Amino acid sequence: MEQEVEQGGEKMTDASFSRADDELERKRLGERLREARKYLGLKQEEVARYLKIPRTALTDIENGQRRVEAIELTRLAKLYRQSVAYFTGEDIASAGLPADVAHLARRVADLSVEDRAELGKFADYLRMRSNGDGVD
Repeated sequence: MEQEVEQGGEKMTDASFSRADDELERKRLGERLREARKYLGLKQEEVARYLKIPRTALTDIENGQRRVEAIELTRLAKLYRQSVAYFTGEDIASAGLPADVAHLARRVADLSVEDRAELGKFADYLRMRSNGDGVD
């Protein structure tokens, strides 16, 4: 028996969710998790020990070959200093950003308006310096 679910005004059936879609989402989740781990300089062994799972299970998660339990994802988000929504792709604003940029954005959000303006000027300076625009 097919079940119907209404989402955003559209009726969806369980047949709408294909196995290929699930696999693609697992791969995206795994890629985001891998990027975050590498950005923080953590080894798979360290993260696996933190989660209390075998390293091979973490490898499977990062390759999109194993489903991530909710508790594991919550712990990973805490360890990687990201929101669960970032990893699941629900946080559209930061999901498309590289892990290091998303991390910087979260850190900057806590700064005062004046400090953010100063940081913007510094970013402009770095951009000009890297482009060789007359900064000596």
